[in-house]
Amino acid sequence: MATPFTVYKLIVLYMLQNTENTLTNSQISEFILDREYTNYFHLQQAISELVEAELITMDTRSNVSHYRITEDGIKTLSFFQKDLSPEIKQEVREYLKSTGFKAQERIVTPADYYITKQGTYSVRCQLIEKGNSLIDLNIAAPNLEAAQSICKKWSTHYQEIYGKIMEELL
Repeated sequence: MATPFTVYKLIVLYMLQNTENTLTNSQISEFILDREYTNYFHLQQAISELVEAELITMDTRSNVSHYRITEDGIKTLSFFQKDLSPEIKQEVREYLKSTGFKAQERIVTPADYYITKQGTYSVRCQLIEKGNSLIDLNIAAPNLEAAQSICKKWSTHYQEIYGKIMEELL
């Protein structure tokens, strides 16, 4: 039988294996903490150990950590999945289904900036509807303030910008 700490790791791996997208730290935390499987600190330790073992990857966008399962994570889960109860697996699938439908019903407009290898700023603006990318735009910004401004304005101006691009191209 697996230790409780191992079970927390298996839950995280199972969650990530059963979603097409990445999950944020807050989405994983919401599921595990709401059901009182463990406390926040044990969960963060489990996630950190999964990243260190390269069973999951983490990337940060606008100060939000996004996690994805790796091939090694999938293999590991296949060996130890029996240590997760059918009830926990069902709860995970129900949680992902309920949150997935919420995400699919709306339009998502992520925008983030990063520093390029040349030391300049680049901004990535996306328009995603029901999980489908409608536009994925990379823009060079002259400085940090401009990059931050583009990110801030994208969420309120994406319809107009997308409309103008489509009008010019069609």
